Amino acid sequence: MRVLLVGAGGVGTAFARIAARRGFADLVVADYDLARAQGAAAAEDSYRAVRLDARDELATAALLTEHSCDVLMNATDPRFVMPLFRAALAAGTHYLDMAMSLSHPHPDEPYAKTGVKLGDEQFAMAREWERSGRLALVGIGVEPGLSDVFARHAADTLFREIGEIGVRDGADLAVTGYDFAPTFSIWTTIEECLNPPVIWEDGRGWYTTPPFSEPETFTFPAGIGPVECVNVEHEEVLLIPRWVRATRVTFKYGLGAEFIGVLRTLHKLGLDRTEPVSAGGVSVSPRDVVAACLPDPATLGDKMTGLTCAGTWVTGTGTNGAPREVYLHHVVDNAWSMAEYGSQAVVWQTAVNPVVALELIDSGAWSGAGVLGPEALPPGPFLDLLTDYGSPWACEERAPTGQH
Repeated sequence: MRVLLVGAGGVGTAFARIAARRGFADLVVADYDLARAQGAAAAEDSYRAVRLDARDELATAALLTEHSCDVLMNATDPRFVMPLFRAALAAGTHYLDMAMSLSHPHPDEPYAKTGVKLGDEQFAMAREWERSGRLALVGIGVEPGLSDVFARHAADTLFREIGEIGVRDGADLAVTGYDFAPTFSIWTTIEECLNPPVIWEDGRGWYTTPPFSEPETFTFPAGIGPVECVNVEHEEVLLIPRWVRATRVTFKYGLGAEFIGVLRTLHKLGLDRTEPVSAGGVSVSPRDVVAACLPDPATLGDKMTGLTCAGTWVTGTGTNGAPREVYLHHVVDNAWSMAEYGSQAVVWQTAVNPVVALELIDSGAWSGAGVLGPEALPPGPFLDLLTDYGSPWACEERAPTGQH
C-alpha cells in the first residue's frame, strides 16, 4: 500500500514512525514545510518527502497520481479537510482523516440549534464516494476514532440496550518550563472548545449548548483519578448516532479551570478569530498568531510527564438483562511513548489508530465504499490489532448507579 501522508507535524511524524515498524505501507510525506516532511520521512529509508500546499486540490490530486498512491492520509488541521477530501476523490484513491470538515454555528440560536455540523460537507458527497467505489474513512484518530470503535464494540458485544454513550477524555500530563503549553494543536483546540458543543438525544436529534456546559467529575483509571469534564464540540456525537443505537451521545473533555480561563480570555479579546486582521501593514489571522506564540506540541515530549486517557463510557442494559456501566479506555504513558517512538503521548495516541486502520484496509479486514465513520466497520479486528501494536485497551466495569 502506498500512502500520501499530508501533514508532518507531531501527529504526522508519529504516524510515520509507527508505520515504519509495521512494514505494510510505503509513505510519501508531504508538508508545506519541506524540512518538516523530510524529518517525518526519516523514519524509514524508503519514505519520500515532498513539499505540498494542502489547499491546492489540483496539486494534491496530481501528487497522488504521480506516486501511484492508494490512499491519502490527512494529518493536517481541519481547515484543510475539504480540499484534501476532494483531491482524493478526484484522484480515485481512498481517504482517511482524524478530524472532519468544520462546523458553522446556527446564525440565530447558536446555543440551542445546530448550524452546519462537523462533517456535513463530507457526508454531502457520500454518494459520489459510493459511486467511485472508494472509501473515505473519516474521524479515525483516537477521539474521534478509537472512541467510536469502542462504542460499536459495546453495542455489538456488551449491551442489549444502550442509554448513554459518553466519550470522556482526561489526563494528568504536566509540562515543565512553561506557564501555558497545550499538548495538542491550539488551532484545533480553540475550534472545538469555543464552538457550541453538540449533544444527540433519541427523539430530539442533535442540539447545542453553551461552551463548557454541564460540568461533571469523572474518575479516570490508571491513577489519573477524578477530573472535571465539560461539554465540547466533537465528531463522535455527529458520527456514533448514524450507526449505533443509543438514547444519548455526549463528549466531555477534562480541560481544567486554567485552560478554560485562557480560552475564554482569547475569545473575549478576539484572538480566537480566523479571519485576517491588519497589523502593521500585515494581514494575519489572530488564531495563527496565538499558535505561533506557543510551543509546538510535538517538541514538548521531553518536558512532559504523566498519562493521557481516551475512552468511551457506556450505560444501559447488559446482555444478561441487568443494568450495566462500563468505561472502555486506552491509556498512554508519555515516558513510554517517548522511549519507544520519540513522540509525546497525545500525538502518539492519536497517530496509532489510523495506522491500525490502514493495516486493516490493506489486509482486507476492513473494506467499504462511501463516507464511513469507524463505528460503521467491525470493531474486533481493530481492537485485536491495536493490542498487537503493544498498546492494549481495557474495559472497566463500573457500578451501574448513574453516578460517574
